[in-house]
Amino acid sequence: MGKIISLANQKGGVGKTTTAINLAASLASLDKKVLLVDADPQANASSGLGIDIRSLEFTIYECLIEGVPPQQAIHDTEIKNLEVLPSHIDLVGAEIEMLHLDSREHVMEGILKPLKTVYDYILIDCSPSLGLITVNALTASDSVIIPVQCEYFALEGISKLLNTIKIIKSKLNTSLEIEGFLLTMYDNRLRLANQVLAEVKKHFENMVFETVISRNVRLSEAPSHGMPVLLYDADSKGNTNYMDLAKELIQKNIIVR
Repeated sequence: MGKIISLANQKGGVGKTTTAINLAASLASLDKKVLLVDADPQANASSGLGIDIRSLEFTIYECLIEGVPPQQAIHDTEIKNLEVLPSHIDLVGAEIEMLHLDSREHVMEGILKPLKTVYDYILIDCSPSLGLITVNALTASDSVIIPVQCEYFALEGISKLLNTIKIIKSKLNTSLEIEGFLLTMYDNRLRLANQVLAEVKKHFENMVFETVISRNVRLSEAPSHGMPVLLYDADSKGNTNYMDLAKELIQKNIIVR
């Protein structure tokens, strides 16, 4: 049985989509069957995996609003074992269209839960908001990874996200857990980055991943070429970081299970 993990932080620019793309690719390269669900209307996770979002007949929008089976919307990628359920700008309007639905917080759960028998990991790239689509993602998930950038104001807004997770856990999804806090955009030459690293570890202790994602030019360049850093530059520091993260996640879940 697979595991559904959301990547969430309502603060933009924290490396959430970069993590979704590259963690998914790294897990797939380690022989895990992976589905990346793009739940962000910007569709950056889709385009970052080489999907031409302008030519798509079905996306997650049609799955949520029109009841299209996800199998009709899922696409292969260049990486073996990695598939993507793409997004579209139409998803912006989905929250309003879902308001009249019964159990509107559980629509995505109904779509993804049956797929847990097909995939080892289902990763959901959430939008940088705490709206209904993100609530749907968290309600459907077993756990959540929270990317935190090693910069000033890093912890700003996390309390709001943690409060949202607490409410969802109490009212909608009692089994939701925090998989871990992931420190991103780390530069060990900067005193501030090291201070943030220490502060996050002091606050959240063993909930912080051992792996830290360093700032890396190749990692930043890869999405513009429509590929994860694994394909763009396998020898880069960015790829090494995400392979380490994938191994840590797999090991953590072996121990838990």
